[in-house]
Amino acid sequence: MTEPDFIPGLELSRRFYAEAVLPVLDAAFPGLAHSAARIGSGSEVLGLDTPRSSDHEWGPRLQLFLSPADVVHHGRHINKLLSERLPKTFHGHPTHFAPNGEANDIRVMRITDGPVHHRVDIADVDGWVLGQLGFAFSQGPTTTDWLATPTQRLAEVTSGAVFHDGLGELVPLRERLAWYPHDQWLYVLACQWKRISQEEAFVGRCGEVGDELGSAVVGARLVRDLMRLVLLMDRRYPPYGKWLGSAFARTAAAPELTPHLTGALAATDWQTREQRLAVAYERIATLHNSLGLTAAVDPTTRPYFERPFQVLRAERFTAALMQAVTDPEIKVLPLSGAVDQITDNTDFLGDLGRPRNAVRAPAE
Repeated sequence: MTEPDFIPGLELSRRFYAEAVLPVLDAAFPGLAHSAARIGSGSEVLGLDTPRSSDHEWGPRLQLFLSPADVVHHGRHINKLLSERLPKTFHGHPTHFAPNGEANDIRVMRITDGPVHHRVDIADVDGWVLGQLGFAFSQGPTTTDWLATPTQRLAEVTSGAVFHDGLGELVPLRERLAWYPHDQWLYVLACQWKRISQEEAFVGRCGEVGDELGSAVVGARLVRDLMRLVLLMDRRYPPYGKWLGSAFARTAAAPELTPHLTGALAATDWQTREQRLAVAYERIATLHNSLGLTAAVDPTTRPYFERPFQVLRAERFTAALMQAVTDPEIKVLPLSGAVDQITDNTDFLGDLGRPRNAVRAPAE
C-alpha cells in the first residue's frame, strides 16, 4: 500500500463526515438531529499536524453529537452501522484504528478485512464537555471552572472545526468558551506577571556568584513565562509544551520578540542574557499598555533595588491589573493563578478533579 498524499487532519475529517459518515446516518436515521465536529485532543485540532502526526491517534475521525435520549436509544446501533458500512479506507487512509501494540489506549490506522473499529465518537454535548473540561456546560462555567481547566483543554474545545450543528449547541458553547470573561482574564494576566516578578532578578544573581547554569535555567523559565504571557495578552489559550513555540509564532508580537527571546536562550553569559530579557520585558510591557486594560504602567526596566540587576519590576503590572478587577470574588483570590500557573505536571493536569481541588485550596 503506497503512502497517501498528506491531507491536513481537519480537512480529512470534514470530508469523512460529508462523504462517508453522513450518508450512513441519513440512510438509517433520516432527519436525525445531530452535530458533527473535530474538536478535542489531537494536533490537527490546533492546525499543527504534519505527516508525522499520522503515526498515532490521527486519521479519518470526528465526534458525532446526539441528544442525550438519542445517545441512549440509537448510539449503539449507529456505532455498529458505521463499523459495518464505513469504507475500509478513505482517501487512502484506513478507517480502522487498532492498538499500537505498546499501549492499548493509543490507536493507529490499520487495514482490516472485518468491521472497522472507527473513531466516530458518539456522545451528547454536555456529557462530552464534562469529560473534556471537568464541568457540565449547562451548569457553568463558574470562576473555579475557568481557573481549574488547563488551557490546553480549553484550546482543544474552542479550536478545530464544527461541520454541522443540527443540535444548535456546539456553536454557542464554543463562543462562550472562546476566551475568559474579562475579570478572569485580568486575574490570569496579573498572576502571569507575578510569576515573572518572582524570578527576574535571579538571572543576574545566579550569574554574579558564578552559576551560569543556574542563570540559564532561570532565563529559560522566564522566556517560557513571557511566551505564555504574550499568548494570554493575545487572547489565545497557551498550549502545552510541544506546541507552545508554534502557537507563540502565530501571535502578532512574535516577529519582534523572537530574536530577543532566542538571544536570551542562546546567551553564554548572564550579562547578555539579562540584556536580551530586558529588551523583551520592555516590548511586552509596552504591549500591555497598548491593550488599555489598566492605567499606563512605566514600561522601562530599572535596577533591582540597590542591586545591579536590570529588571522590569513586573509586580507593578500585577498590581495595576488587580486594581482593574471589579468582581469581588476574584479580587480576594491569592495570586497563585489558574491551574497552569500553579503546576505543569502532565499527570496532575490530566486528572481534572485534582486541578479543581488545587485552585480551590489556596482560598480555603
